[in-house]
Amino acid sequence: MPLLDALKAGASQLVLLHHFALYGPLAVAFGATFPEVAEWLVDYGRMAVQVFLVCAGFLAARGLAPEGRLLAGNPLPLIGRRYLRLALPFVTAISIAVIVSAIADQWLDDPAVPDRATFGQWLAHVFLLHGVLGAESLSAGVWYVAIDFQLFALMTLLLWLGRKPPGALLAVLGLAIVSLFHFNRDSSLDNWAIYFFGSYGLGAAAWWASARGRLRLWLGLIATVGIAALVEDFRLRIAIALTLALLLAFSRRSGLLERWPQGRLAAFFGRISYSVFLVHFPVLLLANTLFANSAPRDAAAITWWTLVTWGACIGAGMAFHRWVEVPAGKVRMPALLRQWGRRALQALPGRG
Repeated sequence: MPLLDALKAGASQLVLLHHFALYGPLAVAFGATFPEVAEWLVDYGRMAVQVFLVCAGFLAARGLAPEGRLLAGNPLPLIGRRYLRLALPFVTAISIAVIVSAIADQWLDDPAVPDRATFGQWLAHVFLLHGVLGAESLSAGVWYVAIDFQLFALMTLLLWLGRKPPGALLAVLGLAIVSLFHFNRDSSLDNWAIYFFGSYGLGAAAWWASARGRLRLWLGLIATVGIAALVEDFRLRIAIALTLALLLAFSRRSGLLERWPQGRLAAFFGRISYSVFLVHFPVLLLANTLFANSAPRDAAAITWWTLVTWGACIGAGMAFHRWVEVPAGKVRMPALLRQWGRRALQALPGRG
């Protein structure tokens, strides 16, 4: 699905540039030299997260319940595999960030450098609980990893509780609607999946909408709900999510999803997008440390530093993808944990 790869590739680079414009003396210098570009990146670069949310919901529906019914009988191994898929590279990247932060702290006096990490803080990140426990983030944007896991686990449990259509679909889409009209309007909930489930659910609905015979009805339903939520309270992030969901549904049904864009570059950047996201902040810290101790501050030097740092982040992401993310993706849950999961389900009332 090259279109999904292209969307993830573009979104990951926007998030990267958003952080370029936010953190460190290089961001300050870049903002002073290119104020309009920096202001746009700060204000709108973060909206690229909606691409990840919608695409994740789309792929979750495809993998978990392509016809609206959970393919697996036991949801716990699915949730466990998702945790391993996210957490193993994440913990490695966080550990790298802790080491780099300690190094940068010796030469860079800037709010971008996190405080010295504690073991409890690191452990909260390991279990993807740093957001809900209020632990200070050890790297930029890491709240999203915890939210991605919460969203996947929540959707898996909703599909399992619904058992079969239309119960499963009603559970997922019902919570998405409540999120769009209520939870997503309360910023105090932004450490919880329910705040983001509207965008995630729009992505899932896009997959189910693109099935044969459903397109017009489902597209009309998605558009009606999304527009009503925007009329109630306009949020640019929801407008972007709605547009992407409609695009994905139409693209899958028309075949565009598998045909465009052609070429390997977008697919490559899409594959390494998670790795780039995970390791770019330590690279950014090192670059800012070097930049803060360099003399030139003219526009040419700032442009050079920005481009070189950008390239270094992509190079680090390539290496991390090859040597960490890909091997981590081959790790499987121990048989003992799978057995515990089956016993936990059997212990539930009415599941003897």
